[in-house]
Amino acid sequence: MNTSVPHRGQGAGHTLVRLVDAIARGFQYLPASLPALLLRIAVAIPFWRSGLTKWDGLQLSPGALWLFEHEFQLHLFGETYPMPLPVLSAYLAAIGEILLPILLVLGLGTRFAALGLLLMTVVIQLTIPDAWATHHLPWAAMLLAIMTWGPGRASLDHALARWYRRP
Repeated sequence: MNTSVPHRGQGAGHTLVRLVDAIARGFQYLPASLPALLLRIAVAIPFWRSGLTKWDGLQLSPGALWLFEHEFQLHLFGETYPMPLPVLSAYLAAIGEILLPILLVLGLGTRFAALGLLLMTVVIQLTIPDAWATHHLPWAAMLLAIMTWGPGRASLDHALARWYRRP
């Protein structure tokens, strides 16, 4: 019967630590442009989908106009207020929810597209305050990350910057 105690650095716990460490080291080989691209796509999808629901062909859908005129209210300081300029707000939201996600995914004017979507997120938060933790906070975090670190190499911004820097 072996009554010896395993030395430190041996056993199942050590093996698990080494495995986790090896996996973590493997992440360094991922190109930084991959998570940047995936982040841009992930945050673009919900805005794009919402934008599609606001259009009926090339016209704003009657349902979208009705929502902005009658349903959507701004929640400020414990009070609710009607959406200012509801028709203009509906058009701006509908155009922004189509155009800005496209720019974001392409990586063209990326930081400005992210800023536009972040401002939309703030307005959405004021309109639907109960969705902060489930929707608006993750969107804001992703958009702030894109604004801070940029679109990465897999973007038109990067390609244009390289093209303009050529001698």
